[in-house]
Amino acid sequence: MKRFTLSLMLVLAAGSALAQSRPSTLTRTCTANKQSVDANGAIVLGTGGFTYDRFVRDPGFCAHGEFLEPAFVPSRDVPQCFVGFRCKVDLPWD
Repeated sequence: MKRFTLSLMLVLAAGSALAQSRPSTLTRTCTANKQSVDANGAIVLGTGGFTYDRFVRDPGFCAHGEFLEPAFVPSRDVPQCFVGFRCKVDLPWD
């Protein structure tokens, strides 16, 4: 019985983690989106419809060899809001 209860708790916990939605930049102000990136260091934000991306505060949240690219997203109050950066694999001069 203990195994069943433990298994059930783990399944329910995993299910709720999968159901978490990512914040949408379209429904939040530019300042709120920027603050989310700054506070978390790296965060996935929805950018409209079924599109999303990962935004970072600084290069410490990118993998070795990646570079930063400025990231602008649509927000509730600003059409092109600077929220931070995206980590890119390609060299910037390619």
